[in-house]
Amino acid sequence: MKNLIVVLLATFSLLCLGGCSKDNPFETPSTPDQLPPATMVGANTVGCLVNGEVFLPHKNNPFGSSSITCFYQFVNGAYHFSLGFSNDQRTRLRGVDVASHNIVMQQGSTYTLISDNGNSAFGSYGDFATYQYFTSNLVTGELKITKLDQANAIISGTFWFNAISSNGEIIHITEGRFDLEYTP
Repeated sequence: MKNLIVVLLATFSLLCLGGCSKDNPFETPSTPDQLPPATMVGANTVGCLVNGEVFLPHKNNPFGSSSITCFYQFVNGAYHFSLGFSNDQRTRLRGVDVASHNIVMQQGSTYTLISDNGNSAFGSYGDFATYQYFTSNLVTGELKITKLDQANAIISGTFWFNAISSNGEIIHITEGRFDLEYTP
């Protein structure tokens, strides 16, 4: 009986670890202390620095929903892009979002991340237990699309932004990079 429990635990561990492979769009394969490489092949990787610390997607529950979402869709006569990833390793859920409304993305183009006015690109960082931080018309950033392959639904790029909370605290998101298969 003891051997059966050990075998079941080992099998469960392998299944959970296998769920974090390069082929799984739910996790970024990388070591916890470094960003994934900047690629353009649909590797399903994303990461950035938050105030100088590596921030990667992570979820504690291997059966829960993905910690990465990405779409670029034509809805109601306009294109909308959204990239979000979260990390629940600490006591609070934290996440980074970069999005645009009513913008046709083009490979090689750079977009200024400002406030979300319904016709712009914007960024946000959430520490969901305490503060929300957003780009504004004065506290901005950039999103660069390095690859947009609509035939294969792959989008890659880089981003950085500063974001401000309602109490005036600023957070710095730097060295952001992503290489994702998106939902069309």
